[in-house]
Amino acid sequence: MVSLERLLAWLRTLAAVFAQAKGELTDLDAAIGDADHGINMERGFAAVAAELESNPPADIAAALKSTAMTLMRTVGGAAGPLYGTFFLRAAACAELRELAPADWAAAFSQGVEGVRQRGKAEPGDKTMLDALLPAAVAMQEAQREGCSLPEILRRAERAAAAGMAGTIPLLARKGRASYLGERSVGHQDPGATSAHLLISAAADLLA
Repeated sequence: MVSLERLLAWLRTLAAVFAQAKGELTDLDAAIGDADHGINMERGFAAVAAELESNPPADIAAALKSTAMTLMRTVGGAAGPLYGTFFLRAAACAELRELAPADWAAAFSQGVEGVRQRGKAEPGDKTMLDALLPAAVAMQEAQREGCSLPEILRRAERAAAAGMAGTIPLLARKGRASYLGERSVGHQDPGATSAHLLISAAADLLA
């Protein structure tokens, strides 16, 4: 089960995760974007940690909604609206005191569908969806097989990692990278990378 306390530990840890990954994400984004993804993700999740500390949420849905609104307010570029939408949609499926594996998989999948709709992206477009969607599919499959939460999250992390690596040979069809045409080929997508980091941290902390 995912309790409010465990969820908050994950959200707070993401501030440290993205602070550590700022350089990597910035370098990836410099190759095909605005070179600000690392800075934006660090700033956004630092703000999330501060907000959760100063205004403790009463339940899981409130924590996810707070995260969504903070990211939309503080993260520049496309990442703020997209990650904000992910957490906001997930919150709509998380109106419980604790999330069982099926509840977590459902909330994650709804969040990913929100990203898909907001960004008007599809798999293969070289975006964060290329990591998020395989993770959501892996979660749903593992949950239907009756796997434990740790196994569900491990499978999701592996699927996200494969999806992230799979963006390297892709031609970007969305966002700033799409302006580069063929020059976008051969570079790992920074959004898919940050999505993998988010899922990897969940596998470490929520399992």
